[in-house]
Amino acid sequence: MRKCVVVSDSFKGTLSSMEICSIAAKSIHKFFPECQVVNIPVADGGEGTVDSFLNIMEVGKKIEIETQNPFGKSINAYYALIENTAIIEMSSAAGLPLAEGQLDPCRASTYGVGILIKDAIIKGANKIIIGLGGSATNDGGCGCAAALGVVFKDKEGNSFIPTGGSLDKIQYIDTSAANELLRNISITAMCDIDNPLYGKTGAAYIFAPQKGASDKMVEFLDYQLIALDKAIKENLNKNVAQIPGSGAAGGMGAGVVAFLNGTLEPGIDIMLDTVDFDSRIKDADLIITGEGRLDSQSLRGKVISGVASRGKIQNIPVIAIVGAIEEDAYPIYDMGVTSIFSINRKPIPFSEARYNSESFYRATIEDILRLIKRIN
Repeated sequence: MRKCVVVSDSFKGTLSSMEICSIAAKSIHKFFPECQVVNIPVADGGEGTVDSFLNIMEVGKKIEIETQNPFGKSINAYYALIENTAIIEMSSAAGLPLAEGQLDPCRASTYGVGILIKDAIIKGANKIIIGLGGSATNDGGCGCAAALGVVFKDKEGNSFIPTGGSLDKIQYIDTSAANELLRNISITAMCDIDNPLYGKTGAAYIFAPQKGASDKMVEFLDYQLIALDKAIKENLNKNVAQIPGSGAAGGMGAGVVAFLNGTLEPGIDIMLDTVDFDSRIKDADLIITGEGRLDSQSLRGKVISGVASRGKIQNIPVIAIVGAIEEDAYPIYDMGVTSIFSINRKPIPFSEARYNSESFYRATIEDILRLIKRIN
């Protein structure tokens, strides 16, 4: 094997994409000392997006400021500023880990994300890339919008900041102050899914359970998102509910379009285009990719599907090394993946397995490399 490209997402809560690339490179050189290893740590908009951009671009700086977690508590979070472009992970201010022990999508807010965006604009950014993913929220981006100057009022005319459980109280939306702030500002959301805002495949039904919602709460949250869509139509004359990805990050996708006049694009495509991926994989003998869980969502604009489709065009074998493999993931083979391997070595719960992720990953990739070396 003369050239191998390693382009993996992080394994959420265990291994970063940088760590995976490092483990893979060392293992490859153990079996193929002369092999050229091209490491490309990536993310599709979720955890690790900011660090991936900084590592790939090798320029820019990390800006750390005070903001708010999903429940209004003061925290520090950072974003990347690369020349006039800011890269922001919404999960850094509204992510699931920040809500650990108090998950409640009815109360969780994206307000802290708006604080990060506003700070980036003040510091000179005129292009904002927002990574959507891993959120604890279901507020349709209303909190973020409020932090940027959008005013929401109830039927009595009282201003308030809507959360996932109070979207149906919105009667009036004024975006004039936000429009002024965001004038000449380009906003793009890295969106790794194509789910609509509401309905059986929408934000609440698909993602709210992992944010702590019961079956009854899921129905309530979906009703709230329907109400938000109605308010957006009546006040802003925009139809956002069926835009692919509008249901991302608890409806933040819809909020980016409705309140920030932004666009949604597949996160992995933005990342791969940034690193000139198609050129960098030329003449590669193998591409190794992966993410923590391979499921039906992986087929819809996430790292593995994005990498595999480009490898397929150049007829390069693609191996996916993942944590868990769900039964609905196997159509990924049709998208260009050659083989899938799970790093799980024995039947143990994730709470225990997470502490063995590094050794499990190394053992798995070295098993693969042994086989490749034997048959070559």
